[in-house]
Amino acid sequence: MPANDVAAATDPFARVDDRVLRGGSGLKWHAHPDDVLPMWVAEMDAAPTPAVVAAVTGALQAGNTGYPAGTDFAVAMASFAHDRWGWEFQPARTVAVADVMTGIREIIDVVTEPGDPVVLTPPVYGPFMDVVDLAGRTRMDAPLGDDGRLDFATLDAALAEAARRARGATVLLLCSPHNPTGVVHTRAELEQVAALANRHGARVVVDEIHAPLTRPGVAFTPWLTVAGADAGFSVVSATKGWNLAAFKAALVIGGPDAATDVEAVPELVTHGPSHMGMIAQVAALDAGRGWLDGARVAIDANFTTLAQLLAMHVPSVTMAPAEATYLAWLDFRATDLGQDPAKVVLDRGRLALSDGLFFGPGGAGHARLNVATAAHRIEQAVERIATVVAAS
Repeated sequence: MPANDVAAATDPFARVDDRVLRGGSGLKWHAHPDDVLPMWVAEMDAAPTPAVVAAVTGALQAGNTGYPAGTDFAVAMASFAHDRWGWEFQPARTVAVADVMTGIREIIDVVTEPGDPVVLTPPVYGPFMDVVDLAGRTRMDAPLGDDGRLDFATLDAALAEAARRARGATVLLLCSPHNPTGVVHTRAELEQVAALANRHGARVVVDEIHAPLTRPGVAFTPWLTVAGADAGFSVVSATKGWNLAAFKAALVIGGPDAATDVEAVPELVTHGPSHMGMIAQVAALDAGRGWLDGARVAIDANFTTLAQLLAMHVPSVTMAPAEATYLAWLDFRATDLGQDPAKVVLDRGRLALSDGLFFGPGGAGHARLNVATAAHRIEQAVERIATVVAAS
């Protein structure tokens, strides 16, 4: 752990009160009236990473506010990936982009033709569906199994059908760790994905933005360390791990057989990432690791608290056994709240959750709750859910 961040390895959510959060201008606390408790969008309610504060303040004071240049961001990401996951990648095989979804869109444009299939594994992060539409590609679904994990028979069939329809190439777009279920795909599962993708000629693009946020004791496997993944792509950023959504930057990393595809990303796209975003993310990756570890411990405790409170006060609502992220996937299907429980809970309980329908097939009757907050808000959320369910 970097010496300058040891003191930050504590709960970053504990000392941030509602007045501070409502006093800012971020989306999470301003999308709803003040009587609504917001636990929806993936923003943390957190004190900032001291290393980032120092780096950004120093850059501003020095007038370092021009265009980004150099490889510091890629080098910092590579160092973090090596130290945390044993993943070695070459910064030369990367391209910086504004954010993860921009990177995914650009790779889809490079490796496929208009109308080509893109296979998704819903329920999954809603913008995956949007990016397929915006790119003019054809969406095909291979839904998760009832256990919330990849269903390989379904995936095999979807990739086979996609290969039959494709004029150029097929893309399989994965979320790893998976949002909204919090599943961390095992190495064995990812090896099976690689085998299926290679059998059907699919290129695999993996959103790994939540990778720093595994729960203690859970191992994350980077896609490009998997046998057979050499023609694939990983898209990464520090924005989720360190709550840096305001500091735009992400990195597309190509496997050894995808270097020419990374080089084909238009040069104009590289103008998107923010210089200040790169400075902030380099500081987080290099010197903010203690802060991250404190957040992971607090998130783990909040997941445990949420599961216990649900079982005690509203057992008809269950939580998927999240292995990563700070997003709890709640199953309301045993209640009387219908296909869109988030709307009912918002209207009657003044609690904002993410609508399960936003995540596509398999999302009906579900909602997503953000646990990256102070523990007392977890208690308040369960109280509001319990009140709504009891009255329904």
